[in-house]
Amino acid sequence: MVGPTMGPTASDPQPPRHLALRLGAYYAAVFLIVGIKSPFWPVWLAGRGLGAREIAALFAAAIWVNVATTPAIGALADRLGRRRAAMVVLCGIAIAGYAAFWNAYAFWTLLALTLVTATAQTALMPLGDSITLAAVRERGIDYGRVRVWGSVSFIVAAMASGAALSRATAGGRDNNTVLVLVLIASVVLFAACTGVPAALGHATGPSRWSALGTMARDRRFWRFIVVAAALQASHQVYYGFGTLYWRSLGFSDAVIGVLWAEGVVAEIVLFWLGTRLLDRLGPLGLMIAGGAAGIVRWGLMGLVPGLGAAFALQLLHALTFGATHLGAMNHLSRTVPPDAAASAQALYAGASSGIGSGLVMLGAGAAYAQFGGRAYLFMAALSALGLFGALRLKRSAAQSAS
Repeated sequence: MVGPTMGPTASDPQPPRHLALRLGAYYAAVFLIVGIKSPFWPVWLAGRGLGAREIAALFAAAIWVNVATTPAIGALADRLGRRRAAMVVLCGIAIAGYAAFWNAYAFWTLLALTLVTATAQTALMPLGDSITLAAVRERGIDYGRVRVWGSVSFIVAAMASGAALSRATAGGRDNNTVLVLVLIASVVLFAACTGVPAALGHATGPSRWSALGTMARDRRFWRFIVVAAALQASHQVYYGFGTLYWRSLGFSDAVIGVLWAEGVVAEIVLFWLGTRLLDRLGPLGLMIAGGAAGIVRWGLMGLVPGLGAAFALQLLHALTFGATHLGAMNHLSRTVPPDAAASAQALYAGASSGIGSGLVMLGAGAAYAQFGGRAYLFMAALSALGLFGALRLKRSAAQSAS
């Protein structure tokens, strides 16, 4: 594996600080969209007349389509050596897709547009992560302190969109408020993608195919995918129905926006201190912490429905998502050959977030429709599964090192 170097190289003379700023701007733009859509896209879909099962079907379809498309797009970007160009094109497709939502009301039309925008937008993340992790290896960039700007942006977007939706609802004109905000954020992301470094850690030819083969034959990689899938999928009731559940408890949209933002504040602290935690716990140790926190968070979310409990449990997002994500990214950085970085990131995103989360989202809609907030108990079980798997991976890694 290529060790990190702190100074610039001839192939990319920009200093680490400059690279970190450009990559931080990219993550900030990506999570403007996520901060709007995660809390309030289900609300927009419900406003188009969709029920819980139909909303879950759209979310699941978006996840499943990425199982096939995201690895293919990552492999193509690796082969062509044009990751930034691919990101810009994908942004343009997403903007066109979101614009077409404006007059879409039929379920099948909404489904088709969901597939287009999900394919374009989701493929951006592994491409951006592959460039960032190359900067981590080659320039000594701190991944957590670059990725943290995405979390800061999420907070701003969630709170601002919650306030905007509250004002629009009070004025009786909230039909397309969420969609307008998503379109604006997508244009910002398009601009940010043009500033992403064009080529870091790129390789083609025999070395790339050899690296892909090594990764594909590594059983520990696929075990890691299963563990990551369980831990990520445990958030599906929260992502798909958290806002609707809190609305059913009488929380205002502004309060709900603050709740979403509060969880990410804790996540920001985790990312900022991530290097210290990583040195102490290691990547798999962080994922173990995320699984343990998920058992507590999801186990209590539907059983203790008060506002005070919601605020307390949202703090655990720092571990259920923040620690899990930071651990997963660093595990990939340390174990995946650099020559296959974009392909590995895309495969990881498609397999772990796609297959696992897609299956769970289908069940999440039915569970939420049947049990309401108690559907979170199923997510606690997934966290327990992820915790058990991460413990086994850590034990296996320790045995291999001894």
